[in-house]
Amino acid sequence: MAQSRPRATMKDVARLADVSPKTVSNVLTRAVTVSPATRARVEAAMGELDFVPNYSARGLRNGRTGMIGVALADLATPFSASISHHLIDAAHSRGLAVQMEETASDPQREHDLVTRAQTHLVDGLILNPVRLKDSVVEHLQHLPPLVLIGEVEQHRTDRVYVASRRASREITGHVIDQGARKVVALGTSGALDAGATATKDERTQGYVEALTEAGLPVLPELQASAPAWTIAGGAAGVRRLIDQSVEFDAVVAFTDSLALGALHALHAAGVQVPGQVLVTGFDDVEHAAFVEPPLTTVHFDHQAYAEAAMELLHTRIENRSLAPRAVKIEHTLAVRRSSSGRPEGFPSQRGE
Repeated sequence: MAQSRPRATMKDVARLADVSPKTVSNVLTRAVTVSPATRARVEAAMGELDFVPNYSARGLRNGRTGMIGVALADLATPFSASISHHLIDAAHSRGLAVQMEETASDPQREHDLVTRAQTHLVDGLILNPVRLKDSVVEHLQHLPPLVLIGEVEQHRTDRVYVASRRASREITGHVIDQGARKVVALGTSGALDAGATATKDERTQGYVEALTEAGLPVLPELQASAPAWTIAGGAAGVRRLIDQSVEFDAVVAFTDSLALGALHALHAAGVQVPGQVLVTGFDDVEHAAFVEPPLTTVHFDHQAYAEAAMELLHTRIENRSLAPRAVKIEHTLAVRRSSSGRPEGFPSQRGE
């Protein structure tokens, strides 16, 4: 029986590439810039030797694992998939591996992740808490290297965010400018402070501000809940409005997933978009530009969002004494055919 070849070490790679072990380490961690030619030589040696980095041994020497944790509320949504992809890419470019977790609105899962970071099983965390009051961040005095993403506003840790309230006000104002007068907010129960999540609260506030600025009434029946912020949830929310004979001429959905569900429900009911009802989303996931009709939505750079979060965490791991920082990712409106033209509304609304 043939004996297996001994596992290659960093010294073996250094010897074959004719560099120092420190240079091999720099290639792995990207902590120091290495010339392209040297990097290529080291990576070729790694491939020839089937070298696999021993992160646990590195951790014993420098107190780090080379692993970070990322926790999102729902990994199944198109937005989470996009952000996860870019976060993993950004981590790998810095020599870090990623452990993904889905918190599913369960604060205990956040607590478990923070405990892992405190016991040095991961070097730091990127979290997307649903509500700050439920989050472990609000209840722990000594936090590990940590970056929050999303609309949860706090000043204890680094965070990356989009101006959700302003974006919601702008996209609601857009459909009003197109002629909509009975605008549905899809993704809120209508109560601004009754257990609302941070994102829901911000986007509802922006919606209300746009209606108020336009002199339009804020009607409870136009603030539509959804069983979940998914495509199926958006479809269910709009079907409920149709079944209840609620009259509307625009739907401002709080995510693209909700908007895609709204488009499905409206099409199934024989309602024309944008001829009778305008529809908009939020996040500009890949699906938005390819659905029929193409979806108007709030656009921001997902890669820049992930890069900012990873850079904040990488810097925080290196220096935990820095003051907390907040990075805002700019947004624009991606105006497409789902909101083009003046909506006629449902047949019962015409001629009003």
